Amino acid sequence: MTDNQEEMLPLVDELGNLTGAATRGECHGGSMLLHPVVHLHVFNDKGELYLQKRPEWKDIQPGRWDTAVGGHVDLGENVEQALRREAREELGLTDFEPERLASYVFQSDRERELVFPHRTTVQGPVTPSAETDGGRFWSATEIRDNMGKGVFTPNFENEYNRLFNSPNRQ
Repeated sequence: MTDNQEEMLPLVDELGNLTGAATRGECHGGSMLLHPVVHLHVFNDKGELYLQKRPEWKDIQPGRWDTAVGGHVDLGENVEQALRREAREELGLTDFEPERLASYVFQSDRERELVFPHRTTVQGPVTPSAETDGGRFWSATEIRDNMGKGVFTPNFENEYNRLFNSPNRQ
């Protein structure tokens, strides 16, 4: 498996307004074209956070642990549609209530994304698809103990610290 470098992605401004389109290859090739993505943080009733392991074939951060659900907003799709599609594709989740947490711009050395993170709590099992190398629930202590060690994607570490590890959050 490989990522489709010709997949067309919407381009947006920092408010999420559509400004154009470009291929995945262009967006991930250092152009810094801003494109929208969705993230879903999946908690269980013990407060543990489900993380997926990115497959080795991914073009960005292969083999690292990452947000439970993450993906691009497709052309013609809104944020909620993308979130529900990605949750179904990656974890088989169809019956969940997402809570939108924020939006922010994330920039790495290869790309620039307008991120729309959400959270939900699930009862019962999570079923990862072949789009991932599996996953598991992590305690907050396990996450903190592995920060900065190359275990997680930089985007996950940035977002986790921003949303869940600040002094004002529990």
